[in-house]
Amino acid sequence: MTAMRVQRALARAGVASRRTSEALIRAGRVQVNGQVATLGQSADPERDRITIDGRRVQAAPIRWLALHKPIGYVVSRRDPEGRPTVFSLLPEIPGLTYVGRLDVMTSGLLLLTTDGDGANRLTHPRYGAERSYRVLVHGRRPDEIKRLLARPVMIDRRPVALREVQVRAAEGDRTDVRLVLEEGRYRIVRRLCERLGLKVERLTRLSHGPVRLGRLAPGRWRPLTRIELAALRAARD
Repeated sequence: MTAMRVQRALARAGVASRRTSEALIRAGRVQVNGQVATLGQSADPERDRITIDGRRVQAAPIRWLALHKPIGYVVSRRDPEGRPTVFSLLPEIPGLTYVGRLDVMTSGLLLLTTDGDGANRLTHPRYGAERSYRVLVHGRRPDEIKRLLARPVMIDRRPVALREVQVRAAEGDRTDVRLVLEEGRYRIVRRLCERLGLKVERLTRLSHGPVRLGRLAPGRWRPLTRIELAALRAARD
């Protein structure tokens, strides 16, 4: 586990909310390695001894979950518009956070974890973690789409990091496009389709890093398997 703010470590361990943890620190009741903690101080819950009123705080085990996010759910703790959030589908786990986002009308694989360093590895551009998507579109013929995706597509003055493209005709005038990207810029697949003059009917994320959606039903979640966790660790080494 990596170093983090002491109040975050307390919240992740399930001791108290972050706000309450901050109050405990201000009151001088929290110590790190025998020294009174201060707001803004960092600590590693696995290596440093964190105590409250002399009682040691035990680091909570790292958790990784895969959720099949349904359409209509917001990737957020709370939504000012009152829409349902993905956390209403999940168990209460202190410190659980999402790894990247999916917009409200996009479905598919959403990873969640208490491992901040692991989450950073899957989202930071320099690591190039792959994400794959299936997008059902209309507006151009399949051969046109193939031709347009055969050359770099510029968004925000830099090319979209496309690794793999599969295009095939679907029912009616629709086209089924499979994309593998090495980036996760905000709404990047929808923006890519808009740049090509395509209308998106359905967008689903199929994988993120070594984890695949598989047959997980919409609204359901599962813990990552040992094989998936090993693949995540290998990607960090």
